Amino acid sequence: MATIHREGDLSLLSGKVAIIGYGSQGHAHALNLRDSGVEVEVAEAPGSAAWDRAVEAGLPVKTAAEATRGAAFVMILLPDHLQRIIYASDIEPNLEPDATIMFAHGFNIHFGYIKPPAGHDVIMVAPKAPGHRVREQYEAGAGVPSLVAVHQDASGNALAKALAYGAGIGSARVGLLETTFAEETESDLFGEQVVLCGGATRLMQAGFETLVEAGYQPEIAYYECIHELKLIVDLIYQGGFEYMRYSISDVAEYGDLTRGPRVIDADTKARMKEILGEIQSGQFAKELISEEEAGRPNFLRLREEAAKHPVEKVGKELRSLAGREGLMGSGADGAR
Repeated sequence: MATIHREGDLSLLSGKVAIIGYGSQGHAHALNLRDSGVEVEVAEAPGSAAWDRAVEAGLPVKTAAEATRGAAFVMILLPDHLQRIIYASDIEPNLEPDATIMFAHGFNIHFGYIKPPAGHDVIMVAPKAPGHRVREQYEAGAGVPSLVAVHQDASGNALAKALAYGAGIGSARVGLLETTFAEETESDLFGEQVVLCGGATRLMQAGFETLVEAGYQPEIAYYECIHELKLIVDLIYQGGFEYMRYSISDVAEYGDLTRGPRVIDADTKARMKEILGEIQSGQFAKELISEEEAGRPNFLRLREEAAKHPVEKVGKELRSLAGREGLMGSGADGAR
């Protein structure tokens, strides 16, 4: 069983915390820490929209090099493919001798793209929600859970620092789950690729295509295979698979239990294991970095192709009706 902590000593966050990057996670971390009484300084590119947003929020903003200087904690919240570049040019040359280096995702440490020098604590605090949700829950007096891990414990107090940071952003209110950089990185990439993003979108798209190709109206196909998925996920989020199956009709439950295994079968699971192997070996990381260095030719082509799929046009039209005619209303079909 996982070890879960629900408190952290904020006094350990003494000195400046530099938040490198004011994007989705960066803005939430910076604002939550500030509101928890922690000294925060944001690093962004001068003249960028993110710089302006941080200034508007009342936060001190500097370049990455300037923010790193004098910082007791340096939290790197840049996109994974940019971290190693900014780290080498602006962060590492300006680190204080005992500064704690922090991440919200283990990608660059686990795959060796960033190799911090000895003498520094290297820790991770990874919220399990997008940044806007991290901020919303904090302001509501709640929080989102975070994963915490230690890669390098130079001080002998690295875990306590991670728990303190987790308390500062509000995650200790619900739970700080101990993990490792390897486990967080590999499980996160796997979940994104085969279930949450890659798997879910391809499953919905394939269902949409199957109905349309069989002569059903695209709008009906969109509602049945895409729109209503949120209703099912909300039920699972509330009470798990059992509660979802209790909430839907017997017809839907019987179809779930008898037909689901025919769609997601042993062959599907075998391909999942293959993808997990690519992640574990570092093959995916190398592919991602190579794609970035080449200017994203394949990535941009795939993104453009996906944007042109008919499901996007139909979905946009239906979503535009929301609030006018109530066509996007909720309610589980056949719910008990």
